Amino acid sequence: MKQRAYLYFLSTFLLGVVVGAVGLFLYAWYGGHWHRPMAPRDFVQYLTRELNLDAQQSRQLTQILDESRKKYEALHSQVRPQFEALRQETDNQIRQILKPEQARKFDDVIRRWRPGPGLGPAGPRRGRPR
Repeated sequence: MKQRAYLYFLSTFLLGVVVGAVGLFLYAWYGGHWHRPMAPRDFVQYLTRELNLDAQQSRQLTQILDESRKKYEALHSQVRPQFEALRQETDNQIRQILKPEQARKFDDVIRRWRPGPGLGPAGPRRGRPR
């Protein structure tokens, strides 16, 4: 009788672990947390395979994506100063409602969250506290 109780307890525990792991996997996969953006080369290979592109179409696709990337980067560099100005304005408005100690902590949080020049986010996730 005691062994059966242990067996039920162990079975319930293992079932909980399995269900929890599957749930976590599904949440992360379908929530987009484990998807990485495709590199342009991989995207060309994927479309070449999926759409059955010939060699000329594949080269043209690569050229189109390269030109588009250059235009995107140019647009991003034009608009970035406006985003940075808005970010600075917002930060200053937030600082105005904070007490001095809170403002110092706010600045520390901002340093951890925000990317440095040319870098990704300094924290574990953009916009998420540790």
